Amino acid sequence: MGFEALLGNETLKQNLTAAGRKGKLSHFYLISGPEGSGRHTLADLIAAAMLCREPEGPCGVCRSCRKVLSHTHPDYITIDDPEKKILPVRLIREARSDIFIRPNEGDKKIYLFPRGQDLNIEGQNALLKVLEEPPEYGVFLILADNPDKLLPTVRSRCVELKMRSLSEALLRSILTREFPEADSQTVSAAILRSGGYLGQARKLMSGAAVSDTTRTFARCYAARDVYGLLSLLVPMEKWKRDALIPELGAWLEVLEQAIVCRAGLPAALPEAARIAESRHPRDLMAHCQVLKKAMEYAQGNVSCAAVCGWLNWALR
Repeated sequence: MGFEALLGNETLKQNLTAAGRKGKLSHFYLISGPEGSGRHTLADLIAAAMLCREPEGPCGVCRSCRKVLSHTHPDYITIDDPEKKILPVRLIREARSDIFIRPNEGDKKIYLFPRGQDLNIEGQNALLKVLEEPPEYGVFLILADNPDKLLPTVRSRCVELKMRSLSEALLRSILTREFPEADSQTVSAAILRSGGYLGQARKLMSGAAVSDTTRTFARCYAARDVYGLLSLLVPMEKWKRDALIPELGAWLEVLEQAIVCRAGLPAALPEAARIAESRHPRDLMAHCQVLKKAMEYAQGNVSCAAVCGWLNWALR
């Protein structure tokens, strides 16, 4: 298996393979790249390589590899609270204390920070204290879509792995296999919009996965149907935050695609194409900001009912 489960990024994989064979994998990696670029896949493979029981891991089949790849290994620990916009300093301090407890099963104890860009200054300084003198078995994997948000003192102590985009030919081959019902134009639009990253292309191709709520929003928004939008938002006032936030994110994606469509690029979602035909770019830009603000409110202390009530007024 090795690192071949990660698509593309050949130089990066060769360097990691060579480092693994020499027993010189780093104690601190910063894996940078946009959403859908393979950051999580690479982090799992690095953790598997460090905890694998075979001499040239990751083998992908031993007990340790299987547990790492399923995120059930006791020595592969995720530090995150998805409910919080900023990663709480408390979690970092807990990890800093926990690292001095030796590993349960493996030779390493690995901490995964999936939202490195959401570490504030206090959190980064708390992490920096253990990065300066970690125990020999301690490993930190920090993922970030914007590594520039990290302090220079943090970045200077890491080996940065930058995820690269995939070739159009490779993306087209994968997408046509995974979405055999899609026409060539839809595939081309997804590749163009994805920036060359498979995760984003898959998301764009999953038009069938767009929720009924998002489809209803798109239809009402395109038609300027104020009553229809009200009828949609009122029941959503009773939703939980973990359901409301991703749904608003899907609405934002549709509007962002509509903006790109107005600029002359193809839309991967038919809902976005219809909105682009009926709404002015000024409205689209303003309402993208509205949805971003609504997501911020929902991630904070504003109730879902208040967020939905505000959206009913702000999206007109």
